[in-house]
Formats: sequence, structure tokens, C-alpha cells
Amino acid sequence: MTRRVAVTGIGVICAAGRTRPEFWDSLKSGKSAIGPMSLVPGNSVRFPNAAEVRDYRPLDYFDPKEADLLDRFAQFALIAAREAVADSGIAFDKENTAIVTGSCIGGKTTEDEGFRGLYALNNTRFPPLSIPKAMANAGASRISLEYGITGPVYTVSTACSSANHAIGQAFWMVRNGSVEAAVAGGSEAPFSLGLLKAWEAMRVVSPDTCRPFSKDRRGLILGEGAAMLVLESMDRAVARGARVWGEIAGFGMSSDAHHLTQPSAAGAARAMRAALNDGPVTPEAVGYINAHGTGTPANDPTEVEAIRSIFDTGRLLISSTKSIHGHALGAAGAIEAAATLLALNCGIVPPTANFTEPDPQCEIDAVPNTARAAQIEYAMSNSFAFGGLNAVLLFRKPLQ
Repeated sequence: MTRRVAVTGIGVICAAGRTRPEFWDSLKSGKSAIGPMSLVPGNSVRFPNAAEVRDYRPLDYFDPKEADLLDRFAQFALIAAREAVADSGIAFDKENTAIVTGSCIGGKTTEDEGFRGLYALNNTRFPPLSIPKAMANAGASRISLEYGITGPVYTVSTACSSANHAIGQAFWMVRNGSVEAAVAGGSEAPFSLGLLKAWEAMRVVSPDTCRPFSKDRRGLILGEGAAMLVLESMDRAVARGARVWGEIAGFGMSSDAHHLTQPSAAGAARAMRAALNDGPVTPEAVGYINAHGTGTPANDPTEVEAIRSIFDTGRLLISSTKSIHGHALGAAGAIEAAATLLALNCGIVPPTANFTEPDPQCEIDAVPNTARAAQIEYAMSNSFAFGGLNAVLLFRKPLQ
């Protein structure tokens, strides 16, 4: 059984907006949400800026007991899922629904607080809920509890490709009839001092801002948040009169088998071709790519090389929304999937913000600084992770 798969719900919370409409308004405006870091003590790391969910208060979303049970990353997962499910209006067949989430680091905030207590404050006892709060599947499990979903529920952790792997696997389950519907996406909350010091040591974080594909780019900017999609068979969505944001047309993945941190154009290209073949969709049909586009010296030209090996870049729009919402690690693919679906649905391609000077190594139409109206049928969203793990989603505009 092979079925078309519709996206009928989108939920987002990230630096660029706490709801889907706020997020989309930020993307259309091209206004970057990157700013001074506030979640760790000032001057504690060498990079001053981040893409935080500003002034986030858990009690705006949860009662005190529930908030205490959930790490920040799991709170974000549930907030995004609630918006997506409400947006979809779906009534779940609870035994026949999947939840697949992605997270690179899980409850790192909880973990860091525990180790600080142990090593810095000499507290020999950890809080009793440290393990269930820190586990990477905490978001998926809490969504399952909220909706009573008893079908397949699990979490994928493949660094920055986690959310794309999660959405892709959920898509395949709905398409082949293993389940009728799925909630899929990713969540992340990386702003704890221990983790930030580790990122500092890698020397890939920008000292100012994220400007993908620009000649003077200096690195990525870390972000946080979550996005969740509700997937269901197209026939089911149409039968119940649901609004369809778009369709997932294909999914592809690959491993570079090359290097733990250095990207491979050949590996990235394999994943993009796999997504096209899964459609099947020709390269000529794709009009927009939401690029992995981290803004690091190594990633951007490698990704452009991979794209050029498949597509005619003279007719292709390629932007990186990480310049607006930051690099949310395991949640990045989900946030960017939401951006790509909204772009197709609304006929507006979000820009690459903070763009200054074109890089001869990245000769593409990066949609610099200003969103652009464009009616596009197919769009692709790339995620390429440390460890050489690549995951690519292919979306189709909803049929009128």
C-alpha cells in the first residue's frame, strides 16, 4: 500500500516566534531573531549571541507540577505538538498513530544542573526525576501521554539531522499504511554552560551573527525551540475536510562515511537524489531549497557543490532560515520543514538574512535579506549532520 501523505497541522516555538503565525511573520519580514545571549552568565563563553526563545516562562504553558516534570526541550516539544494538533483538528485513532521526534542532546539543561550540583556545590544527591527529565525521548513520551497515543512512539538522535530523520520515518509509516497518522518533528534546548563550552571548543560558532552563503560568514549561531507536524493520509485528510498545508512527496538519507565533522558534497548529493527518487520527482520540478546553510566556512560551499551536481542553480531559489531562527541542532529540520511548507502554501520564499557580500564559492540565488513571492510546486529541505548523516525532505504544494 502506497498513499499520499498530507501535512494538516504545524506547530512552532523558537526564537523567531512562539506560534506558527508569529514564526511566519518573522520569516516574511526577514528579521533575524539572533541577539545577546541571556540564559548563561555573561562573558562565560567567547560567543555573545544566540537565538533564544526570549522571556520564556514555563508557567505560561504548564501548571507548576507539570513544568517541574519536564526539561525545557520537552516543554518545547509539547507546546509545538499542542499547536499542531489543534491546527489539524484531528481525532486520533490512538492505536494507529505514531509519534516520532528528533533531539540531538535531549535534556541537557537538567543534566548540566545535576552535574553542577555534584561537582561545584558538593550535592551528593540528584533530584529524583533527573533521568526521566534528561532522556531524549521525554518529549515524545509526554506527547503520547497528553493524547493517549499508544502506537509507535520513539525518538531519533542523529545530531543536526534528527528532526528530518524523524519526519521522514513518520512519513514512510503513514505512506505504507503502518499507521493512519503521525505527530513528527524535533525539539532542542542547548543553552546550558557545559554544552556551550563544548561548542566554544569546536570553534564553529560565529562571534557576531549567522550569514549563510556570504563571503564574510564566520560560523553558525545556536538556537533552540521545537516544531511538530501532523501527518495523515491524503484520503483521510480530504474526507474529513481538513486544511492541507502541503504534502510530503519524498524522503532520502545517506551517510558520508567520510569524516566526523567535515561535510561531503557526495554524501549530501546522495541524500538529495534519494529524496527525488522516492517521490519520484525530477530535479527540474524543484523550485526552492531550504538549505542546511549553517554559515560555516566549510558547510556552505560544500552544500552548494552538492546542489549543483543535481540542479540547475540558475533557476533555483536557495535560502537558509537559520540566519533568522538560529541553528536549533536536532530541532533544526523540523523548524525548517515548517518554514518550507509555509513558503509553498503562501507563495513566499523566506530570505537568507544578514546577507552582505556574495561568495564566489557560493554562486546561488540565496534570496538575500528580502522575502520573495514565488509560486513553487516542489521544495526541498536539507539537513546534514556531524557524523556525516544526511536527511532530506521533499515537499509538494497542496493541490487546489
